[in-house]
Amino acid sequence: MTTMYAALLRGVNVGGSRKVPMADLRALLTSLGHDAVRTHLQSGQAVFASDHGDEESLATELAEAIEKRFGFPVDVIVRDHAYLKRVVEACPFPAAELEAKQLHVTYVSAPVDADRFAGIDAPAFHPEEFRLGDRALYLYAPDGLGRSKLAEALGRPRVNKGLIATSRNWNTVTKLVELTGA
Repeated sequence: MTTMYAALLRGVNVGGSRKVPMADLRALLTSLGHDAVRTHLQSGQAVFASDHGDEESLATELAEAIEKRFGFPVDVIVRDHAYLKRVVEACPFPAAELEAKQLHVTYVSAPVDADRFAGIDAPAFHPEEFRLGDRALYLYAPDGLGRSKLAEALGRPRVNKGLIATSRNWNTVTKLVELTGA
């Protein structure tokens, strides 16, 4: 059975380094045997159909192919349409009332629990807030991600040790649901 997936690449095409042209990414995914390949924006997300593998094996396969093709490692998270849809449906913040730049989802490679974030004094960052989801962290940052002190605290290596984590704004989160739903 064919499943639609989104591949989320961490840290590509930002600041002029780690360039992964989207046309090359599409060609690479196609060469790996995937169908209905499309990319969204230049910030490292692609959607594709596959009837082989699972999220973890697909992510590993793509990460290895990217390193071989482009010469540098890239962390990759792959999630299927059903998961992406559940992330949107489970949003603990009033997404319809917020600007897309105020709401972000950080996708993580494995489940996380509150203990991982126990050292973060969440009330000190108010009105910014975060909530945990299924392999996802929801962040409300009223002034945007670039100015968010809470995002900075949540992104520290000691907090994310052992995980791949990559964030997307709400517009991209919902667009990936749309693109993988086809």
